[in-house]
Amino acid sequence: MSDDTASWEAPSEAPDEELERLARETLEAQAGTADPVGARRRCQRVNDLYAAGKVEAARDHFHAAWVMICGESQAHYSLARMFARRATELGEARGWTLRAMAWDRWLVAGGKPQRFGTQIIKQHGLWSLGAVEPEVSDLERALFAVPPLYIQRQRAEQLQRQEGSA
Repeated sequence: MSDDTASWEAPSEAPDEELERLARETLEAQAGTADPVGARRRCQRVNDLYAAGKVEAARDHFHAAWVMICGESQAHYSLARMFARRATELGEARGWTLRAMAWDRWLVAGGKPQRFGTQIIKQHGLWSLGAVEPEVSDLERALFAVPPLYIQRQRAEQLQRQEGSA
């Protein structure tokens, strides 16, 4: 068989490798321009893997949560919450912050105040945390590996200054 007629197929990825790649692609996409089609595709693939029982280990749940938290609907954020919670239950320490972020994103998408103050949002042309539940303490934030609320507010202010100087 000549090189011209030979067909070559890359071996398929194992589900854990694919989830890690999808999470990496999601993070890279966040640094670039918005790609809603790519986000939908990645979220659908995570849904397919989950439905097939291929999201098993703590790392799998962690990576699946990263993909879903960057989705576009409250249903995606709900799945991100579930995946992040399961990741922490299985021992993935990095999942705690993601768990708080998914919870906040889900709340904000539903028009409710966030608990932890992890979501910087643009309201009336200004970057802020928006409404944050006042009864959640910085101690509770620390349990989820989230910085104190004043640090989160400083980040929003910094983003506003950067946008103003651009």
